[in-house]
Amino acid sequence: MFEFSNELQMMTLNLDIVQSIAFTTVVLLIGSFIKNKIHLLNKYCIPAPVVGGFSFAIISFILRQMGIITIVFDTTLQDILMTAFFTTVGFTASLQVLKKGGTQVIKFLIVAIMLVLAQDILGVISAKAIGVNPLLGLIAGSVSMTGGHGASGAFGPLMEANGLKGALSIAMACATFGLVSGSIIGGPLANKLVQKYKLHPEEIEVKEEITLTNIHEEVSCSEISIGELSESKLTNSAMQIIIAMGLGTIVSNLFSNIGITIPSYIGAMIVAAIMRNISDAKGVWQIASNELESIGSICLSLFLSMAMCSLKLWELVDLAIPILILLALQTLLMIIFAYFVTFRVMGKDYTAAVLAAGHCGFGLGATPNGIANMESVTSKYGPSPSAFFILPLVGALFIEFFNSAVITTFMNLL
Repeated sequence: MFEFSNELQMMTLNLDIVQSIAFTTVVLLIGSFIKNKIHLLNKYCIPAPVVGGFSFAIISFILRQMGIITIVFDTTLQDILMTAFFTTVGFTASLQVLKKGGTQVIKFLIVAIMLVLAQDILGVISAKAIGVNPLLGLIAGSVSMTGGHGASGAFGPLMEANGLKGALSIAMACATFGLVSGSIIGGPLANKLVQKYKLHPEEIEVKEEITLTNIHEEVSCSEISIGELSESKLTNSAMQIIIAMGLGTIVSNLFSNIGITIPSYIGAMIVAAIMRNISDAKGVWQIASNELESIGSICLSLFLSMAMCSLKLWELVDLAIPILILLALQTLLMIIFAYFVTFRVMGKDYTAAVLAAGHCGFGLGATPNGIANMESVTSKYGPSPSAFFILPLVGALFIEFFNSAVITTFMNLL
């Protein structure tokens, strides 16, 4: 477990697979405790795994720089947890649900995909302009912005394998920046739109209810209430995830054999999406949304906690200024895009203004941040049920699927 490094003259603590998951679970619990005690972390919806994991990463960085000890984790389970989470994302990609959402949902999904493309194009071009690896621009693009910590943890190791040193640490840092900046700019932007165009809430706004889970009714930054769970459905959901993961390895291998580089989870996500749509069309087996979401949430929390604990912050020092430049450009892009594209495409009305605020939140961070932005606007100007229906449907169910496809395409082009 302990080794002495002659190169750095310090002790190395190697944790095995069981010790690693136990350690990162404790870090996750500490992060949850800290988040509940500090209002600012709740305000900006910083995930508990990020709070705990990043805090530990700073401590680890200090211990290493002082020459005391280096802690090395066995990250075998990290890839498994990541794949399991994105498999549950695949199970949400229902074409039937998308159709039921109506034209506004489809329009907003198209707008969200346009932002993903814009983020990656800007990231790559600006990275080349300042003379750094284009992959760094991609990380500062939709990987960490629209993708958040989940996509950052997934694509970071893949970027490192393709020659970008410290990619995981960079991606996680960018994603954290995005959470904060997206939460800051959303409210003022919507306020500007409402006052400039003298917008008012509609008196009656009725939308068809979609029977997924009730996550669209109340979304909290800290947790989402999904109701009671069934043991049998949990078991069936776990089996469906495992089967999709197994079949997904075959799909991923097929892509690799034809020379297309993809993250390990893509195959499983594709298989899960196929299984979901076969279920919707034929009713061969039941897809339990609540149970799948619960399993996915657990896997994501543990995956992020382990990824954050493994960060090598010392690899960020030389890239600090280029990263800040790229992130500043992405923030500016989000403001311009929400103001001139999201607002106008979605109808230039009050709902569109609320959605523009929400898009800043999840376009630079995560869906809960988008919800929080919209809540800050509606608490001042009045309700917008349509906005609270549209954004979670796109942000929580569909954008991850399309974002992964766009990122993978860019990586192969680069």
